[in-house]
Amino acid sequence: MALKIAIVTDIHHGKDAEAKKGSQALQLLDGFAAFVAAEKPDLVLDLGDRISDEDPVTDLRLEEEVSAAFRPIRSLAPVFHICGNHDRDFLTIKQNEAILGQSLANITLDAGGWRIVLFRADTLIRRPGGFTCPESDLDWLARTIADADRPLLIASHVPVSGHSQIGNYYFENNPDSSTYPREAARTRALLRGARVPTAWIAGHVHWNTLTTIDGVPHMTQQSLTESFVMSGEAGAGEACGAYGLLELTRDELHWRVFGADALQVKVPLQQMARRWYPGLPPFAENPAHRERTDRIAAFQASLEAAE
Repeated sequence: MALKIAIVTDIHHGKDAEAKKGSQALQLLDGFAAFVAAEKPDLVLDLGDRISDEDPVTDLRLEEEVSAAFRPIRSLAPVFHICGNHDRDFLTIKQNEAILGQSLANITLDAGGWRIVLFRADTLIRRPGGFTCPESDLDWLARTIADADRPLLIASHVPVSGHSQIGNYYFENNPDSSTYPREAARTRALLRGARVPTAWIAGHVHWNTLTTIDGVPHMTQQSLTESFVMSGEAGAGEACGAYGLLELTRDELHWRVFGADALQVKVPLQQMARRWYPGLPPFAENPAHRERTDRIAAFQASLEAAE
């Protein structure tokens, strides 16, 4: 039997902003509720950015409206929330907890032979300073990975793959805001030490991606209300209405994203347990590469001299 997880992220309820169609968010959440009712998942994950922030008073109202939209979904399956940066610009973690009716601390859930890791590291963008992943969160994650005795699915708002943002409407010219710029590499080093099959899923960057590093598939899921992938003309696109379904078995990970920006990925479990060779040092510092470079350079010089 597969462990089924329904996923929605970057709902961005509120005014339309940039390419985010926030005015359609609650209607699209009704569609997600119907999807959950049809698919009957074992649990539901909300990966954060439930609102587009405006000010403390408005944000409280917007978050409460999103929480109300989740009530029919909570009657169908356990729902677990993660905060995104827009949920934190004007609101505290405690305020979000009170609205959602649950703790937003890091936790693990064992189900279907997997361990689901809700990595709820701080998503407050400090101005100045940007994203910073607290040491306490990294320590917790390190212990969780070291203690794992079954496959891990790690879920967060902010991705840590460091994947290219070329073509991304928001982050092509702002790549440091797409991840934890100072801690992402350290987090990937922790993942390299995992002794069990491991995968990571996140939101935040508003597009579907799969980036495999050291055997670990890093997935990012499209926003419910994003439109920049829908039209080449700025402002002309409709919300793509994306939500996902992860099915985890003893043999594979199967991830599907539905809506107008669809995607399907299957990864065998055994591949997720492999760890790759560490990267070579710079070629200029590698004796074998230096020797080869010198031989080729001498050969090319001899050809040029003969001409």
